[in-house]
Amino acid sequence: MADRRLQVFHAVAKHLSFTRAADALFMTQPAVTFQIKQLEEQYGTRLFERRHGGISLTPAGELVLGYAEKILALSDEMETRLGEMTGEMRGPLLVGASTTIAEFLLPRVLGEFNALYPQVRARLIVANSESIEGRVAEHTLDVGLIEAPSKISGLSSQICCEDELQVICAPDYPLAGMHSVTPKQLVDYEFISREPGSGTREITDTYFRSHKIAPDALKMQMELGSPEALKGVVSTGLGFAIVSRTVVEKEVRLGTLVGIPLDPPLKRSLYLIHPQDRFQSRLTETFIAFTRSKLRDMAL
Repeated sequence: MADRRLQVFHAVAKHLSFTRAADALFMTQPAVTFQIKQLEEQYGTRLFERRHGGISLTPAGELVLGYAEKILALSDEMETRLGEMTGEMRGPLLVGASTTIAEFLLPRVLGEFNALYPQVRARLIVANSESIEGRVAEHTLDVGLIEAPSKISGLSSQICCEDELQVICAPDYPLAGMHSVTPKQLVDYEFISREPGSGTREITDTYFRSHKIAPDALKMQMELGSPEALKGVVSTGLGFAIVSRTVVEKEVRLGTLVGIPLDPPLKRSLYLIHPQDRFQSRLTETFIAFTRSKLRDMAL
């Protein structure tokens, strides 16, 4: 196990924030500050410049960060390979997922994987697709699941399942009685959208452009950061949204929201990403294969 102070330093260096690092490590901010102070005293140099409104790495901090990343990666690799030698699947597994996948697809996958391999310490990080890509590229996540192929060099993207998006609205909204709706028809109605950086936002913008409609031409009322927020606003009758069909299965079944297929249909692939240039343990390989199989079954 790597020195805890290096783990704390690495988190602060990546987030450039004591507060965000404390949240990520499930520690208090004073505890994080104390660990960094100890490390600086050990090496007799400052690792961070404290400025009004933020922090930055000193040249010494940049040097320590490079070595910390190697040490932490080797520590994880050692623990995983020792587990493999004893025939056990064990060790840390850091998984990142976009909000839609994390909330509506992954809980079942992680639960079943943990039941099979109880010695694995899985941890799920939830953010939009753009953020997950960046963290996998930085090697702070082992595996990511996102809603569009990765654009970052050095990441491998594998399709894990197909997903269909549809329009949702309140039962009394003007669109509610339609059996299907075209992109051109949607221009006349209020649109509640996901935020920039979201995989859902990227694919819906591309869909409208492919049908000769600029995203700016839509009556954008609001941009929100999660499917749950979209559903909450749409249920008030303020407008329509476009979400994965899996997101609203329960609400459509209960009649609190209406789902309307797009014409032509809007389908996308969900992608599993991981670094190409990093040691891939049997644990990571097993999780990737397990996840692809489970998500395909769930999408049927």
